[in-house]
Parts: sequence; structure tokens; C-alpha cells
Amino acid sequence: MLKHIAVSASLLVLGTGMALAQGAATGNATSNAPPPVTGEPATKAAGDMKEWQVAKLAKVSLPQAIGTAEAQGDEKGGRAIDADFEKADSKDPAHYSVKVVYPSGKLVEYGINADTGVLYKTENQPIERYFTFLKPANFNEAKTSLKDALGIAEQKAGGGKAYEASVSKDGQAVQYKISVAGADKEQTVTVGPDGKVID
Repeated sequence: MLKHIAVSASLLVLGTGMALAQGAATGNATSNAPPPVTGEPATKAAGDMKEWQVAKLAKVSLPQAIGTAEAQGDEKGGRAIDADFEKADSKDPAHYSVKVVYPSGKLVEYGINADTGVLYKTENQPIERYFTFLKPANFNEAKTSLKDALGIAEQKAGGGKAYEASVSKDGQAVQYKISVAGADKEQTVTVGPDGKVID
């Protein structure tokens, strides 16, 4: 009897293993890992397409690129304050250019490949050149981060994919201006530091 149960259990394990292997071979396996990047990057075949149309083809989203950029550097507490999608050219792949400001006042621009999500460029920037009217404290005081504002803008636009974001100052507070690529057009949505859409 015990021998019979052991043989049945072995057959069950073997059958489950074969089913999983077959699922993996046919692409039905479930995995949290991102699919491998193969073949020509989607954003490379841009041709005469507008930037927002190419941005929709990117395999990496703007929030993912911002997360990668904010995780860089040896100083903690960096916050993205500006992000732009840029089409591929002769020297750069299609990428997101993300500017991150740190509590010390340092500003760093990170280039994140839009098809692989890999950091490929880092460049220190003088903060005065870009944000003479903003201070790092302005961003720390905002209840809504740029990353959160992207989701709010996409929802307000009725779906689509945020691909560019800039920040400006309204009184003592920051506000985010976000471009969203929709099915057939682009929209701009402004989000305040409290997460409310500004009309």
C-alpha cells in the first residue's frame, strides 16, 4: 500500500514538472520577471513619427525611469523634478532624461534607456541654470511627488502614457506640468503639490 502511494506521488510530481516545462516552452508560464528585450527596439523605428507617438512604443514607462534615476547616487533623498522622453539619434538611444535634485542642492541628470531601463549616462548639472527660482526644500514640502503626479495626470487624461514632466513654482509651492500620449493625441495636465489637477 505504501509503495503504491509513493509511486502515485512520484507520478504526480513528474506530471506537474512536465506541465510547467511545457508551459514555459509555449510562453504560458507565469513570471514576475520582465520579458527579455529581443530584436529591434520598438522606439528605433521612429521615422517621421512625433515624439509623443514614439514614446508610446517605449518598453519602459516614465515612472519606471524616474524610479531608476532616484535610486542612483550616494546621497539619499533625491527627488526627480524634470523628465523628458527623447527620440533616438546617431549617438543616443531613445531615452528618458531625468533630473534629480538632492537635499544638498546637487542636481544630476540621468539618461535611462527607454527600451531596456538601463542607466547609460550621468551628468552633474548646476542647479542655478535650470531652477533659479526653486530650492530643494520646495520639493520636500510638496505632498505629491513627481512620480505620483504622473499617475494623476494619466487618469485625468483618460488613460495614455505620461512621457514628459516639468516642474514650476506657484507662489511657495511646486506644480507639475505633465504631457500624456493618448491614442491619437497628446494632452498636457498640470498637477499641484497637493495632488489636485489645476485647470
